[in-house]
Amino acid sequence: MNIITPTADGSNTLYNETIGEHYHSKHGALQESKHVFIDAGLKFASVDQSEISILEVGFGTGLNFILSFEYCEANKINLNYTSIEAFPLTSEVIEQTAYSAYVSETIWGDFITNYPNALTAPQKLTSLCTLEIPHTTLAEYKTDQKFDIIYYDAFSVQHQPEMWSDEIIAHACSFLKPGGIFVTYAITGKLKRAVKANGFTIEKLPGAPGKREMLRAVKGM
Repeated sequence: MNIITPTADGSNTLYNETIGEHYHSKHGALQESKHVFIDAGLKFASVDQSEISILEVGFGTGLNFILSFEYCEANKINLNYTSIEAFPLTSEVIEQTAYSAYVSETIWGDFITNYPNALTAPQKLTSLCTLEIPHTTLAEYKTDQKFDIIYYDAFSVQHQPEMWSDEIIAHACSFLKPGGIFVTYAITGKLKRAVKANGFTIEKLPGAPGKREMLRAVKGM
């Protein structure tokens, strides 16, 4: 069961009783998403770009997506967004997060209307945005597509250690284009070594509130 829980910045998150962890930082769900995935990921990777492809590991509540969607619409960037989710939430639960307050009414409406169908096939939300949410695990996910960015937003290593193994990190990294960006809220010595072993240059960045550092890595050309 998932329980709506307020975070320190006033935005809500969900507490997953099965996993034993919140979907976002208790120090601020909205702040974390913007800091880690939008500012350090999307804005960094999309400079002078008219098109961007994102692979997200862990769609969850859709917060990273709607913020990315709004940014790309505002900046006239074509967004191809694929997000792997083994345990998709219902539309009703997502609406209970009240994330509609953080994007335009149009962006939210396009998202929530198309969300159920995006779980089974790619959906064209606007002329600039396509959303697909494969209902599968990262380990089982396969595609010939290569992406510009990976948002690695799995639950923490304490609660989902299998999502942070060397093998699964290598599998995720294989979906990036040369020069592609791997970005995540976490940073450990083991994670840095795993990403570096796949030909990436590592950057340690200031973390979102509640975390000292985060990881961004650039795949070699």
